Amino acid sequence: HRPQHKGACKKRAAELRDEILFKQPESRDLGDCPICCIPLPINALGSTLMACCCKMVCNGCNIANQMREVQDSLENKCPFCRHPAPYNEKETKINLMRRIEVNDPVAMRQMGQFCYDEGDYSGAFEYFSKAAELGNAVAHYLLSVMYHEEKVKMDEKKKMYHSEQAAMGGNPFARKNLANIEWKRGRKLRAVKHGIIGAKLGDDDALKSLKLAYGMGLVSKEDFAAALRGHQTAVNATKSPAREAAEAYYQMKMKKKEETAELR
Repeated sequence: HRPQHKGACKKRAAELRDEILFKQPESRDLGDCPICCIPLPINALGSTLMACCCKMVCNGCNIANQMREVQDSLENKCPFCRHPAPYNEKETKINLMRRIEVNDPVAMRQMGQFCYDEGDYSGAFEYFSKAAELGNAVAHYLLSVMYHEEKVKMDEKKKMYHSEQAAMGGNPFARKNLANIEWKRGRKLRAVKHGIIGAKLGDDDALKSLKLAYGMGLVSKEDFAAALRGHQTAVNATKSPAREAAEAYYQMKMKKKEETAELR
């Protein structure tokens, strides 16, 4: 019985996998800021990971907390859990290890990033793998990058698996990579599907690629319009007065830094 239906079963399994893969995620992988409860920006520079509690806090809430502390001459603490801020990388890693001991996947992922930046790819792979096993979408994406860059032994199946897991978890960068892979393989309609999902997650690059595909006649007018609306909705959802104030603050600091450099 099994040999007769093996091909049909494989085909159906692939169809079911695609149904999940091409379903629009409810949100991006990083979720919301735990303080203002507004979706975190897609740009990693728009938020900061607190090593003490492993919460991603948006710049708006982080800067507001820092300004309050300066104004009231208070000790620098985490804006979420109020743990004293680490003074150096050593203290940061100690805090992360405490979170790792209680199986925090975000802490594992961040420790893996430290290992990766230091050239310890086996250590990075181990931490990323543990975080991915616990369902961390960013860790799945980073594992796919390690396979792609051949920081570990190349395995195309595992690279695709981790890319797909990350994409289904709402990671826009993994979704973009899948779109590029499908495009190069000549499966342009699948690439377009990935592009539409990425655009609706607020990814600017996905929207740019979608515009090119629309010009080639690969995207319908209705789908392109829906992607445009979804992209704008996703971007607008990340905005707030506090975040705009934080951006202005950073711009002012950068300007002062440049002026100081010119005087030297």
